[in-house]
Amino acid sequence: MDRDSQWMTAPADAYRLWQETDAVGADRRPFSARSRIQHAAMFERFLRHLTTKSVTLATFGAAHVESFFADVETRCAPGTTTRLRYGKMLDRLCRHLVEEGIRTENPVTAMAAFERWPEDEPVPLFLDVDSDARLQEWVEPAAGDDARALRNRAIVALFLATGISATELRQAQCDHLSVDGIRPHLEVPKRGPRESRRIPLPPFAIDSLSRWRQTREPDAGDALLFPAPGRGGMVNDVLLGAVVREALEAIGFRAPDMSPRVLRNTFARRQLLDGRSNFDVSRLLGLTSQRTVVRLRATIEQRESILQSVELT
Repeated sequence: MDRDSQWMTAPADAYRLWQETDAVGADRRPFSARSRIQHAAMFERFLRHLTTKSVTLATFGAAHVESFFADVETRCAPGTTTRLRYGKMLDRLCRHLVEEGIRTENPVTAMAAFERWPEDEPVPLFLDVDSDARLQEWVEPAAGDDARALRNRAIVALFLATGISATELRQAQCDHLSVDGIRPHLEVPKRGPRESRRIPLPPFAIDSLSRWRQTREPDAGDALLFPAPGRGGMVNDVLLGAVVREALEAIGFRAPDMSPRVLRNTFARRQLLDGRSNFDVSRLLGLTSQRTVVRLRATIEQRESILQSVELT
């Protein structure tokens, strides 16, 4: 069962898996084991509320959140931070569901009670220009690469070259990737509210993706581009995270978050530096909101402001 389906059919399991493999706090660090247990219990309480309202994670709105908060507050002592803790948990969840294409909007941050929450959002992590260049060099096939090394370079190359999400990479099929002809590209099918899109492949990714595509030739067509080793089926997020972390460590990059999200942010920021608009970059990412791209553009504007200040002094 893929992660998208699990959010609808077994949401509690999907939430626990997300907490274990991908979710981070405002400091970009994974949550402690104790926090994960607490968050899972809070999430399951929210799920029970949604069930009573006959809505799902994909369809609940601000009114359902407000009614949930009203119920929570009747069971809590005055002056506690329970509402805020639940609100932050739900905001993180909804941002993730929007990012994954399961929802089209985040009803929590639109609520007046949480207008200041963007201040608590983690600063997006990305590779600086020099680190980006080093990783582009790293994905080039090397003499003596075995099948595992070829696969890992191709995985990192595809993340860095296209900005697709981990879910989209897991679902990518051989015939979605075109490395021949004058316009190499990746086709990303429509999924939920995300429209289908075609992402051009930059030159740095072609060699590693071509080599990997050749190893998949007997199983081409609608076979998975990156099947799970040994057992087949979709590769899991734990393996993808390990592959990306290993590549980042190889180029000397260290950060609280070493997940595929960093490469997605790097791709988007590279497009902004190349002059693309917020709308165009959001479309390349498959996002219906420009919020992520606006936050990434802010990092460019902040850097330019600092450089100008240095020049003036």
